Amino acid sequence: MHRRRRTALVVSAAMLVAGPLISACGNQAHPGAAAVVGGDRIEVSTVQAQVAEVRTAQRDSDQSVQLISKSGQLGRAKLHGLIFDRILDKAAADANVTVSRKEIQEMRQSAATQSGGEAQLRTTMLQQSWVAPEQIEAVLREQVQLTKLAQALGADLQQPAGQKAVGDALTAASKSLHIDVNPRFGTWDDKQTQLANYKAPWITQVTKPAQQEAAAGA
Repeated sequence: MHRRRRTALVVSAAMLVAGPLISACGNQAHPGAAAVVGGDRIEVSTVQAQVAEVRTAQRDSDQSVQLISKSGQLGRAKLHGLIFDRILDKAAADANVTVSRKEIQEMRQSAATQSGGEAQLRTTMLQQSWVAPEQIEAVLREQVQLTKLAQALGADLQQPAGQKAVGDALTAASKSLHIDVNPRFGTWDDKQTQLANYKAPWITQVTKPAQQEAAAGA
């Protein structure tokens, strides 16, 4: 059980990808929108609010200068996370997967224990994944959701076949949502389920190691 939870933590970290900090500017088709996913807008202001939460937490850290200097692509990372969250919701709904509040709380307790306490969990998430304290539960929900999606598909995330099965489900969900990204942020790659041409700064995504190899590492 702990092994699966650690795997979920790895997967979620990979979801938070890097990209350039963006400013409030929309495209002609969707002014003010950073992206449109399944007909729903993700506002530039929503992305900026998440960036601001992280920057506030970073400035309060003893390592503020280092943390800020290493997260210059924070805006794009947050947009990717917002888009991926909707893709995962769609894939989970297609597989009749739901997540309870209790499951999220259990995941948080497990993550805190693995990290050495709640305070260390907050520090680790901020340093390694650019996640502010108020964003942690949303990330943990994704972790639970992805693990349950794999279970619903009969997929073992420790095995290549299982990783491919989950990756294929995410790709199918991504395509069905007809994702339109403001050109300021780049374009969306349905096959990779990521903003095109990004490179995750900390870890390889476990769901698609073969397809994601080019996106792994800094």
